[in-house]
Amino acid sequence: MAVSTASPISSLTLRLRRFAQASGRPLFAVVLAMIAGGIVIMITAPGSPVDRFNEAVAAYQALLSGAFGNAQNFSFTLTAVTPLILAGLSVAIAFRAGLFNIGAAGQIAMGAMTTGIIGFEAAHWPGWLLIPAMLIGGTLAGTVWGGIVGILKAWRGAHEVVTTIMLNWIAFYFTDYLIDGPFKATQQTNQTNALPPQGTLPHIADFYNSTLGTFLPKIDQPAQYLVDVGLFFALAALVVYWFIMSRTTFGYEVRVLGQNPKAARYAGIPIKRNIFAVMAIAGAFSGLAGALQLMGQFPYQLIANTFFLQPTGFDAIGVALLGRTTSLGVLLASLLFGGLRQGGTIMQLNANVPGDLVYIIQALVLFSIAAEFLPAIQRALPKGFYLNRRPSLVPTGTGATVTDLPAKESAPVHNGAEPVEMQQADAVEGEAAQSLPTSESSSSRIEED
Repeated sequence: MAVSTASPISSLTLRLRRFAQASGRPLFAVVLAMIAGGIVIMITAPGSPVDRFNEAVAAYQALLSGAFGNAQNFSFTLTAVTPLILAGLSVAIAFRAGLFNIGAAGQIAMGAMTTGIIGFEAAHWPGWLLIPAMLIGGTLAGTVWGGIVGILKAWRGAHEVVTTIMLNWIAFYFTDYLIDGPFKATQQTNQTNALPPQGTLPHIADFYNSTLGTFLPKIDQPAQYLVDVGLFFALAALVVYWFIMSRTTFGYEVRVLGQNPKAARYAGIPIKRNIFAVMAIAGAFSGLAGALQLMGQFPYQLIANTFFLQPTGFDAIGVALLGRTTSLGVLLASLLFGGLRQGGTIMQLNANVPGDLVYIIQALVLFSIAAEFLPAIQRALPKGFYLNRRPSLVPTGTGATVTDLPAKESAPVHNGAEPVEMQQADAVEGEAAQSLPTSESSSSRIEED
């Protein structure tokens, strides 16, 4: 007995389908937010409908040019992207475990403060020793601050949303006390001294000129490119996050914990230990973001009353959601949010559009993802109008042959009829043979890590 099967799905097609499935909702959310932002501009702008449309187009042109129009603007964008990547990973890994980390802002504050203290107290150390000590200290401070949330969640049952919000304000006021008190700069208010020169990170342009630039063409006017080598640490963190979540037992346990805690407990996965570890790692990412931001950007000093005004920790929630908690997604979402921040200033100057439009677009992006507009639209479309996102189950080989089952052993016949067990077995075989060619009914869900 031979059964014909459909041609198998190639690995490239499967990867493209996975990418389309993972990127469909974020792209739709961004496009919808841009359209809604354009409508807002057209409603509030003066003139005829054509003039309003032209003003909306000019505003988006200024936004794009201000973020990515030239190398200098792109370097400004990357200065905001570096902490966004790390803070976004902090929120993303918590999401993977079914937790909600709103404490990235406080973890950034504690990481930056600890980094600054090490820099002030060890200002006589050489740079090769001071810089690693500051980076490790800031990362450990964030780890401790996130680990507190994990302990309270795992062993006391305290909700992580409440504890992270409270710890944020503790971190804000505690760092303000240290900046205004023990570490206040002499004859200055609300700020500390600058870090020692050997404790700062060089800009990428200067680093290139001093290394590869010795035998390759140098970058002219390197001072106008502000992005520092902290970007390399952020990119390395993306790889580390991908490896942890996709190639380790711990990452598998975290994914199972986030998808079905009951199944994780039944499988013997240590729930409490993993909750603590996830929140500690989340805090480590944010603490490193605070350290890099202090060490890599002017004025290289801590200023009071700035941590709770800094939007990075809360923008990280949008980055993780828009990036679907994947490494590539977090990178692209960070570029979008960083570009909106940088381009919004240029848009306000050149197109006379308030910079608050950037916040409207960010809010609309998150609203579109949370409301799941794209799945609702897909369900409303007629059947067959769009491609089915769930591939049919097919054999993995180039072809398939089905051999006949061994002949049944003769069984005693009672009154000219087969036993009930034999009749049931035949019925099951018949149903299986009929359902084998049409595998759409047993499609499996493909989830991208």
